[in-house]
Amino acid sequence: MRCPKCAQSDDKVVDSRSIRNGAVIRRRRVCARCGHRFTTYEEVVKAVLTVLKRDGRHEDFDRPKLRAAIAHAAVKRPVSDPQLDMIVDEIAHEIETEYDREVPSTVIGRKVLDKLEKLDEVAFLRFASVYRRFRDASQFLSEIENLIGRQ
Repeated sequence: MRCPKCAQSDDKVVDSRSIRNGAVIRRRRVCARCGHRFTTYEEVVKAVLTVLKRDGRHEDFDRPKLRAAIAHAAVKRPVSDPQLDMIVDEIAHEIETEYDREVPSTVIGRKVLDKLEKLDEVAFLRFASVYRRFRDASQFLSEIENLIGRQ
């Protein structure tokens, strides 16, 4: 590290501690030349995860977009903001662990359906109608019958 005061690259670490649940290391340093104390932070930089859309396009994975889609399915349902955040966190963690750089949008959709089915059946049906591209009421009825059959 270069000292921010004199630009000398010789320094000594005097304190090191883990922060943000171990995701970041904070280091206090002292410049060997001028004695200036400064702080640096070290963290793992994750590769940008892209989503492969059904039509072949690629998009960066967007947590707010995922949350908005789930929230839209859960409008006027007894689903709280912390529950929505928890679902998004779980899905994001799962796909970041399972995929390095690219994840198919269908995988994300299936994960959302799995979470919503356990949380709220109406929100599940709303999301499924868009994800599975229901064309008419008979597809809704079929999904409702499947849902009832799984209980």
